[in-house]
Amino acid sequence: MKCYITKPNQNKRILGLTGLNHDATAALIHDTDIRFAGHSERNSEIKNDELLNPQLLSQLRRYGDWDTVVWFEQPWLKKSRQLWAGQTQDTFTLQNLPSKYLKQFNLKPNHYIPHHLSHASAAYFTSPYRESIGVMIDAIGEWDTTTIWHIRTNHNGETQFKKLWNRQYPHSLGLWYSAMTQRLGLKPQEDEYILMGMAGWGTLDTTLQKEIRDEFFNEGIVEFKQNLHRGCMDWNPKCYPDDGSDKWKFDIAANVQSICEEEILKVFELAQSMLPNIDNFVYGGGVALNCVANSLLARRYPNIWIIPNPGDGGSSLGCAAYVLGKHLDWKNTFLGYDIQGEYPIKQTLKKLLKGDIVGVASGRAEFGPRALGNRSLLADPRGDDIKDRVNKIKKRQEFRPFAPAVLEEHAHEIFDMPVRKSQYMQFVAKCKQPDLYPAICHVDNTSRVQTVSKDDNPNFYNLINEFYKKTGCPMLLNTSLNIKGMPIVNTHNDGIGFEKRYGIKVL
Repeated sequence: MKCYITKPNQNKRILGLTGLNHDATAALIHDTDIRFAGHSERNSEIKNDELLNPQLLSQLRRYGDWDTVVWFEQPWLKKSRQLWAGQTQDTFTLQNLPSKYLKQFNLKPNHYIPHHLSHASAAYFTSPYRESIGVMIDAIGEWDTTTIWHIRTNHNGETQFKKLWNRQYPHSLGLWYSAMTQRLGLKPQEDEYILMGMAGWGTLDTTLQKEIRDEFFNEGIVEFKQNLHRGCMDWNPKCYPDDGSDKWKFDIAANVQSICEEEILKVFELAQSMLPNIDNFVYGGGVALNCVANSLLARRYPNIWIIPNPGDGGSSLGCAAYVLGKHLDWKNTFLGYDIQGEYPIKQTLKKLLKGDIVGVASGRAEFGPRALGNRSLLADPRGDDIKDRVNKIKKRQEFRPFAPAVLEEHAHEIFDMPVRKSQYMQFVAKCKQPDLYPAICHVDNTSRVQTVSKDDNPNFYNLINEFYKKTGCPMLLNTSLNIKGMPIVNTHNDGIGFEKRYGIKVL
């Protein structure tokens, strides 16, 4: 298999870019310092916006200039796959080439890094490991959909990314999960997390799982039959007809999620068998956002690192890091637009103690899909009506759960944690006392836990700690400051607009 080697680079000011597919992002690094990383959608207010936004690049320039521009995939290799798949319009449109598209911003790519290598670089160069197994699973890159890597940095500082195994299009676990998302009436490549949440309400059924596998899967790891080929987003499964009930949807979701977990575990088992003497794992690609599956992985492979933005959005950072050829100085995910001013601890605490639901928009925005205290909608997790109230504000389905943000030192008292820390909401855990915290418990009594320490986010920690001192409850309900189908609030003016439209105080 192919081996890539990157050496520490003298061009230390690097701009990494993703776009022209979904979730366009930009990241700027100066040597190992991550100066800025942000999402186009937060500026355009178009969810998963595929186009780079001029405001995003303007914000980024405040943090410095660059001498190297890097794109997160290889466009001509991608076009070869589109041609093979019969996507002739995409194949023969040259305006979607990054070199042509970026001219409007006076940008010219110096490097094009393969898609899965960008994922692997994002995962590895933000990790604490010098040597690791890399597993990348997503919908599709150029051709690759699943890859296993041996990644290590030698004593000379050179880093070797050796691809040990891959699956290529149309054999894609991510595309299949998106196809099933669409089958349930949800939006593919956006609502997969809703399918994951629906799964908790469903019943596992071995007969149904066999039907699904018979229709889709060949023998072997994440190998699919040809009926997933050529436009799977427009294709509907033949079996298990929709009877119109919520139970039907929940049962399909539960069994799809279970199959997905099994297939992910098979990939990790294969990876471990290839490198039995290495127990460090870095995991990336959009499928790594499946926090239920992540929890199963963490119990088997405790030395696992998942970057908080493992999908394509995080690849702007990954492709830049690959060209740099060094581990980044990773501190946290607060890398985006900065709303300056003092974090509103006292005002927020006052609203929470009154039983109000309150928004916080302060400090630098999170890089990734999850709000972790700086662009959050917060509430007391103990209220019986809180879940319904928050779902109504966010215009979400009633079955959707919410996440708790809990003081790290109290997390294991309340939850059966699969990991010591879960500062990026990447894992789920059973709540030991679900009756006490109904607003943050799913139907199966699990929660997507965010642990908060003074090192992670001192302001958010102090807010939760003050709430704990007043109430004896060491956590808050924490969800993103947005409504369904809209990006998370970015600027101060966005926060004012949210407050006016939805009647929720934003501090």
